[in-house]
Amino acid sequence: MEYTTRTIGKQKHIALIAHDNCKKSLLDWVNTHKNQLANHTLYATGTTGHLVEKATGLSVKSMLSGPLGGDQQIGALIAEGKIDLLLFFFDPMASQPHDPDIKALLRISAVWNIPVATNKSTADFLMSSLYFNSEITIDIPDYQKYLQDRFK
Repeated sequence: MEYTTRTIGKQKHIALIAHDNCKKSLLDWVNTHKNQLANHTLYATGTTGHLVEKATGLSVKSMLSGPLGGDQQIGALIAEGKIDLLLFFFDPMASQPHDPDIKALLRISAVWNIPVATNKSTADFLMSSLYFNSEITIDIPDYQKYLQDRFK
């Protein structure tokens, strides 16, 4: 695979997802960082998005609930270059009926080289990064080159 670059701007497009057992942890984290997050555009799966809006007053673009396709909607936004950062607090101790969707979301995040936090500690590291409020250029797959090579 060949790569090109994409610039992530100062204002990030951040996706928020949390499994049921992790929603309180994500809400607490968002409340702690509410002032910093207010400068960015937030997206979330349905239930998480509604809870974040209610608890913090922050504006959130909510998708469907995760099991109903919200994880896949977020994944599509990542593939389209519309999500810059994923905060996905998932419960590693509980089986999820939509586990293939979760794995697909994590895979697409890796393919498109976006930062992912799966717990509070990693989210704190990302929040404290010099790049959180500044531009950064990342490598992404060169989709046009991929198509040219594939259909020669």
